[in-house]
Order: sequence, then C-alpha cells, then structure tokens
Amino acid sequence: MAHIDLVEGLPGIRALFQFRPETAEPLCLLADVLLHQPSSLSPAERELIATYVSSLNDCFYCQTAHAAIAAEHLDGDLDLTIEVRRDFARAAISDKLKALLVVAGKVQQGGKEVTAQDVDSARRLGASDQEIHDTVLIAAAFCMYNRYVDGLGTWAP
Repeated sequence: MAHIDLVEGLPGIRALFQFRPETAEPLCLLADVLLHQPSSLSPAERELIATYVSSLNDCFYCQTAHAAIAAEHLDGDLDLTIEVRRDFARAAISDKLKALLVVAGKVQQGGKEVTAQDVDSARRLGASDQEIHDTVLIAAAFCMYNRYVDGLGTWAP
C-alpha cells in the first residue's frame, strides 16, 4: 500500500505522475530524451542500462517494466534481460555495453565511484563521449526514479 493517497490500480510511477502532473512533465521529458530520442545507443541498450540499474536498486516495478520494454526491442528476448541483471559479464551483449554497464553500476553506488579507467575502458571498446554521458545520466536518473517509486511505496503488479 502506498505511503500517500494515490489513484488505486495505477502501478509504480504512473500513479505518482497522476498524483502530481506538474512534476511528471519534466520527469517524462527526461526519460523520453534518454530512452526514446535518437542516439547511437540502441533503444534496447538504453533500456538494458535502465533495467540493470533498477535491479541493483531492487526496484521491482522499474526493473520489470524496463526489462519488458528492452525485451520488446530484442525481438521478445526476455531471457537476455534476465542474464544482464544476473551477470552481464556473461550475457550475450557487446563488450562496449558491458563496459557501459560497469560505469552504470558504479554510478548506482555513487557518482565518485566511476574512475578514469572505467571511462577509458568503455572508450577503448568503442563508446563515444555522448554514450558515456548518456549512460551516466540514465543510471543517475534511474536511481532517482527507483527511489521515487519505492520511497512512496507504490504498487507493482
């Protein structure tokens, strides 16, 4: 049960957006830019970053919702999203994405955990500065979204 009075039946962040539309608008715009606007990272890669960070934060709603979206971009391959959450180093994803997930995981722990070595490793594996930037921002944003969803005790199907 949510900690505040939310519309019943709306799960996770959807209920929070309904509760406070004026804060929903910028949060939705940020998510749209990070996950849906043109980027050299594929939609599946961006959704996998969001899924991975949400799993590290143990946010059931966000990790399952974004895993389903990632799977849709991966022709229905939900197993890959499970592999990424369980052990991305062994998952059937590019080495570049693995390096970006290292960065994302460090951001989840704390921004200062990201090292020059982490960034250099991602660059060596083909990540551009924009891809590194967007990975850090996706990870940071999803830490916020996860805490927003869980901090108010929202419902998740």
